[in-house]
Amino acid sequence: MKRILITGATGLVGQEIVKQCHDQNIAVNYLSTSKSKLENKPNYKGFYWNPNTGEIDSNCFNKVDAIINLAGATIAKRWTKNYKEEIKNSRVNSLQLLYKTIEEENIAVNHIISASAIGIYPDSLTHYYEEDFNDFDNRFLSEVVTLWEHEADHFKKLNISVSKIRIGIVLSNNGGALPKLVKPIKLFAGSALGNGNQWQSWIHIEDLAAMFLFVLSNKLEGVFNGVAPNAVTQRELVKSIAKVLQRPIILPAVPGFALKIVLGEMSTLVLESQRVSSKKIESLGFYFEFHHLQAALEDVL
Repeated sequence: MKRILITGATGLVGQEIVKQCHDQNIAVNYLSTSKSKLENKPNYKGFYWNPNTGEIDSNCFNKVDAIINLAGATIAKRWTKNYKEEIKNSRVNSLQLLYKTIEEENIAVNHIISASAIGIYPDSLTHYYEEDFNDFDNRFLSEVVTLWEHEADHFKKLNISVSKIRIGIVLSNNGGALPKLVKPIKLFAGSALGNGNQWQSWIHIEDLAAMFLFVLSNKLEGVFNGVAPNAVTQRELVKSIAKVLQRPIILPAVPGFALKIVLGEMSTLVLESQRVSSKKIESLGFYFEFHHLQAALEDVL
């Protein structure tokens, strides 16, 4: 039985990847900073680590030949100066600890697939971003993701194949952005955010997990956009949710300045526009179960 190591396995995306691993007879070792979340089953073994203090149970690497790295503090929390440092450090420290342990203990790992984010791409209503774009700016999210990917690339020095999946808006009913958009619409208080024209590149959680395992099983290297083929505008996203929930959208759009007052710098998460291409992964044979937003929302909601 193949066995992989997952960091962030108990999070939203991690749980779906674990489920699909078990469906494909892949056993999972996982690292958690919470000792209460550690389990010990033949196909699901938990090990403690603390990237902030450099503590790790290196038994986590037993019989493992690949790593899926999802570790990192949520960005959906107000970006104070201290929390912005935590967002950065949580991503960098976790990869550095994995690297240091593999190097010092001469552990045989062939492949690391690290989460990344489409927030690396600049805010644009007109650009269609493919993976070879590299004219990044100095926005906070772009800075975070650039650092994150740079740390992942270090593993090449250990002759480990490196893949990075730049994740868009993940559609799931169990967490992430969607429940936050659904709640006001259910209460007849839904509306577009900002001018509503900003592009939202989304992906169904099952397709995202399947993409990680597709990259793993096909030993693909490089950068891949973790988004579905058909991005929508923010206004279309809200209207589609309302249609599935059978609720009207009667309120005017929430102005960008109001969101900035309420959310601070974190308002960029809903106000910025990134239209992102999935053509690269599709050209390599990956098939999306959920190409279009309406079907994805009907499945999730």
